[in-house]
Amino acid sequence: MIEINGLTKIYKLSAKKKKELKTNKDVKTAVSDLSLTAKPGEITGLLGPNGAGKTTTMRCVATLLSPTKGDIKVCGYDTVKDAQKVRDSICFLTNEIKLDEHFTVDYLFTFFGRLKNLDEKTIEARKKELFDTFNMNDFKDKKIEELSTGMKQKASIVVNLVNDPEVVIFDEPTSGLDIVTARVVLDYLKKLRAEGKTVIISTHIMPEAEKLCDKVAMIIGGRKVIEGTIPEVLEKTQTGDLEDAFFKLFMENKESEKEEE
Repeated sequence: MIEINGLTKIYKLSAKKKKELKTNKDVKTAVSDLSLTAKPGEITGLLGPNGAGKTTTMRCVATLLSPTKGDIKVCGYDTVKDAQKVRDSICFLTNEIKLDEHFTVDYLFTFFGRLKNLDEKTIEARKKELFDTFNMNDFKDKKIEELSTGMKQKASIVVNLVNDPEVVIFDEPTSGLDIVTARVVLDYLKKLRAEGKTVIISTHIMPEAEKLCDKVAMIIGGRKVIEGTIPEVLEKTQTGDLEDAFFKLFMENKESEKEEE
């Protein structure tokens, strides 16, 4: 289970960053007072545009960032006080985590399995399951640098799942994947849900979230603007699908910002 309580993440801005963002402010609030629970046996989706705060939230959950305010617990462990125990129970996939280009998929899988203190028998069993599922057997002896973008993404997925984690955190899981591979990834996430895993994903692809997620939270400008099951969100927004719901909330948030100015 993931329990996020009042998460706020504030960054100090360098002169270069202020110029990029076209602002005179010294700080940027990436996430503001966000609370959310992701339960075992469910797929929870963080939805929102680029820059909304989805990735920052996930990095805080994965212990890569520390909250400025608030706290996060994963499987009962605090992400700051018990960071290593959190890392032992999760996998975190993001497009910004790259595998070493000079090693093969097979070597990296074994390497990370040993890093996770798995015995050789378990590593081989996990390798067979995941390589079969993601059709990696024909590519397992190729170096990462020889793989296509989609194959690199699949390699990252199988390596991240080596320890059969209780909590799976995927940031834009189908980014860069062709439609066939994307379906394999989404079907595997459903399998993990059926096994009772806690799964949380971020995406800006609303139809994908609608088919996959049991519950969603929409984040706009670092703030959670709505949370609930798909039917609950559609009922609250009086819309027919998640895309319409998002745009309605997005425009309402834009109008609210103008009024505050």
